[in-house]
Amino acid sequence: MADTYFQMRDLAVGYNKKVLIHDICIDIKKGEIITLIGPNGSGKSTILKSITRQLKLIGGRVLLDRADMQALTYRELSTRMAVVLTERMKPELMTCHDIVATGRYPYTGKLGILTGEDEEKVEAALQAVHALELGHRDFNRISDGQRQRVLLARAICQEPEIIILDEPTSFLDIRHKLELLSILRNMAKQKGITVIMSLHEIDLAQKISDRIVCVKGETIYAYGAPEEIFKGELIRDLYEVDKGFFDPCFGSIELAKPEGEPQVFVMSSCGAGIPVYRKLQKENLPFAAGILYTNDVDYQVAKLLAAEVVTAEPFEEISRDSFERALQLLEKCERVLCPGVKIGNCNRRMEELIRAAEKMGKLKE
Repeated sequence: MADTYFQMRDLAVGYNKKVLIHDICIDIKKGEIITLIGPNGSGKSTILKSITRQLKLIGGRVLLDRADMQALTYRELSTRMAVVLTERMKPELMTCHDIVATGRYPYTGKLGILTGEDEEKVEAALQAVHALELGHRDFNRISDGQRQRVLLARAICQEPEIIILDEPTSFLDIRHKLELLSILRNMAKQKGITVIMSLHEIDLAQKISDRIVCVKGETIYAYGAPEEIFKGELIRDLYEVDKGFFDPCFGSIELAKPEGEPQVFVMSSCGAGIPVYRKLQKENLPFAAGILYTNDVDYQVAKLLAAEVVTAEPFEEISRDSFERALQLLEKCERVLCPGVKIGNCNRRMEELIRAAEKMGKLKE
């Protein structure tokens, strides 16, 4: 498991001999999940089509378990690699069972006759993606999400060592996104199948991937473990985000904070303020938050959405400066919201702040 299993060596990919991305050097271990992320049109699909031999390599080599993939016959390759791309299939008069069964063809004779064992594997693959009830249905008469699950079942049915998927979650609702990614994780971690895919949902990519490949420009923008990649500035630069934020703590996308001087002051702790922050943001009301310890979960969201955050150092008493700044904001704001503050030995001054808001007549439900 520790040895490199799949390698891209000085890869150059593109169309019609025109290089779009060059100097791609990536080593992948067996059983790892590698996810390509990046803006639309950056070349993620081009890389996947090139390593699956659907596009001709312009330069470099792809090695599968030390074997040059260009030297493998298509039959040899199809017993080791399964591919699920985004192109729409429109087969005539084929049921979902028939589609999944094509995954067994690399193992059948010239006549393509399936054995009883092959049929069992088709049924097991359909069951693995929760699509057993679709087996008898016309493939062209099911939803895009159902088709995606059937195509994944076909890939599973191939019993590959590596599976490559281009945006496999694009047409799925949240339940089926999670189910599909859980299936891929189990395939990787329980069966040692290497997974290479592209995803638009960077929050899901952060949670499932062992390594992330950031695709932008003429070379790979960044490559590394999720904790190295999913940092606010890197993701912001990768996608050229200027109207919002990526929150690396929660793995979520946040809209831009409302502009202007704070009209509302929010006092909270331990997650109680987050729903209030989001509500104020939806109403486009600039707000201030505090006094928040910088290790409080509320702080992680407030620093992205609030016009100003008054902070305190973790495990220390609230300083006089922080308290005075909070008082100034209370006086300037039209109202004060307090969805919940847990008072302890270190943050006793929050009680004074709440009393001050009550005296000003600004404390609201």
